Amino acid sequence: MASSVARPPSTIRPIQFHDLDRIEELFTAAALLDAADRGNRVASHLQTIRRWYGVVKVMSFFPNPFQDVFSGYVAEQDNRVCGAIQVMPFNRARTTWRVEQVAVDSGCGQVVASHLLRHCFEAIWEARTWLVEPNINNKDALALYRQNGFQHLAHMTYWSLSPQLLQSLAQREPSLPNLLPVSNADAHLIYQLDTASMPPLVRQVFDRHPHDFKVDLVNSLINTADQWFNHHEVISGYVFEPQRKAAIGYVQLHRCKNGSQPHSAQLTVHPAYTWLYPELTTQMAQMVQVVPPQSLHVTSADYQPEREAYLEQIGADRIAHTLMMSRSIWHKVRETRLVGLENLQLSGVLRGFQPTHKPVPGRINSYPPSRRQP
Repeated sequence: MASSVARPPSTIRPIQFHDLDRIEELFTAAALLDAADRGNRVASHLQTIRRWYGVVKVMSFFPNPFQDVFSGYVAEQDNRVCGAIQVMPFNRARTTWRVEQVAVDSGCGQVVASHLLRHCFEAIWEARTWLVEPNINNKDALALYRQNGFQHLAHMTYWSLSPQLLQSLAQREPSLPNLLPVSNADAHLIYQLDTASMPPLVRQVFDRHPHDFKVDLVNSLINTADQWFNHHEVISGYVFEPQRKAAIGYVQLHRCKNGSQPHSAQLTVHPAYTWLYPELTTQMAQMVQVVPPQSLHVTSADYQPEREAYLEQIGADRIAHTLMMSRSIWHKVRETRLVGLENLQLSGVLRGFQPTHKPVPGRINSYPPSRRQP
């Protein structure tokens, strides 16, 4: 995104099928400066949307788990697409949304990108908080988001564990006596672990609930089909602490079966049990030994110093460094709070507080009634 002065877009509208080629061109160019593998993920996602566009379009008209598979808008100038934005809900409650990608023509500057962001802020009425994760080296993107009200939330580092390192780690047997498979019945345990592993501000922005960690029947069937077609599988497990009756570690491994792309893992560890990092990493290293060798990608945040120290110690490579930023839509939060206060009915709780209203005229005599004579 260049910083040159440009005209505002003449039209901002939802994405249509004939825009996909142009959007792929814009997103691929912009993804080169973003997080690791962002370009590959964007291209793969667009190919899936192009293949199933009709189904995706029909599903977007009614509530379902996939109505926002490809939500976004394009900006037009002189009947030509000059910018595009892709957004996705971050949680099941749809109170927090994430900006996946913003891309504009090199000559459009930040004017078009700002209009796209502001259009999403106003059009998506459910979103009270927005997330974005630009690369720290993309100065234009950082300036764009700061100009539109985004503030620093956390530094994110993307790590890559080479196949040789994974083979070396797999030589040791991990000490995980209570590693259990994850099911929907364990959603509350994983939710408690997730909330305990992050600072209060991040927890408030993410706004996750136990149902965010459940998988319904429709999602399960589609995920199974996707794993079969794309030659990968998802393996999840958590470490249970019997005395506290709580989960203290969680891992979700996306394992590629044919070696065409790197493995990826989501790792969550309770801050009081950081000794689990070597054990869970060793467990993942053993899991990927049965498939063709490929690197393993893991993410860490700056509020997880023990994880970053461990990854540096074992020789993992830093492949990207991003800045997670958030923006609250304050007027939507204020309106929601006002609605909640109105429902409290303070006049029923405190008898002394009554709603003000105009007095109702009544029949009031200004003199005492005459006494009837016997």
